[in-house]
Amino acid sequence: MGWIVLVIAGLFEIVWAVGLKHTEGFTKLWPSVITITAMWISFGCLSYALKTIPMGNAYAVWTGIGAVGVAIVGIVWFNEVADIKRIACIGLIVIGIVGLKLLSSDSVVV
Repeated sequence: MGWIVLVIAGLFEIVWAVGLKHTEGFTKLWPSVITITAMWISFGCLSYALKTIPMGNAYAVWTGIGAVGVAIVGIVWFNEVADIKRIACIGLIVIGIVGLKLLSSDSVVV
């Protein structure tokens, strides 16, 4: 369950990161409300996931999902560069995320 919640946290990280672009310095009401709500949900889900996933793995996966997701949104919606070097680097992040999941035990050692 922790990994599912962590993926949800990562997806909401994408929402708030992209939302920041639309808030214009938090001067636009609805984009700001959506962005802050997505932040709250993302941090809440990350906090919940940390109950069962080691902190280093959870944080790396959370930021990795956000980084890959925002990079893809930038390419698809904002016409950012999609050259082979950028795609390869995004692929390396995905490999790292999958590796952390595969090598992780689902329990926190205290």
